[in-house]
Amino acid sequence: MKSFNDLNKAFENRIRLGIMSMLMVEDAIEFNTLKNNLEVTDGNLASHIKALELLNYIVYEKSFFERKPLTKYKITILGKQEFIKHLNALEMLLNNLK
Repeated sequence: MKSFNDLNKAFENRIRLGIMSMLMVEDAIEFNTLKNNLEVTDGNLASHIKALELLNYIVYEKSFFERKPLTKYKITILGKQEFIKHLNALEMLLNNLK
């Protein structure tokens, strides 16, 4: 079944799925917002973010706000394409089960 082969292993984890889902609807999201929304630790989130960065699915932008470092994440064009492909494959699988 082709749609099964189109599933992307990078999105099998609920945290990575959550990161990508949020970035699909927001232009940029701060690290702490991701952490709070996903209810994960700094280290856990950082490891999943790093995995998505290595695949070039997300990028970060560092700045300062009131002298405090601020890190925001954005989804890349490749990340959007791969995530949409993954969602379409899931949808096809679900439709085939009906």
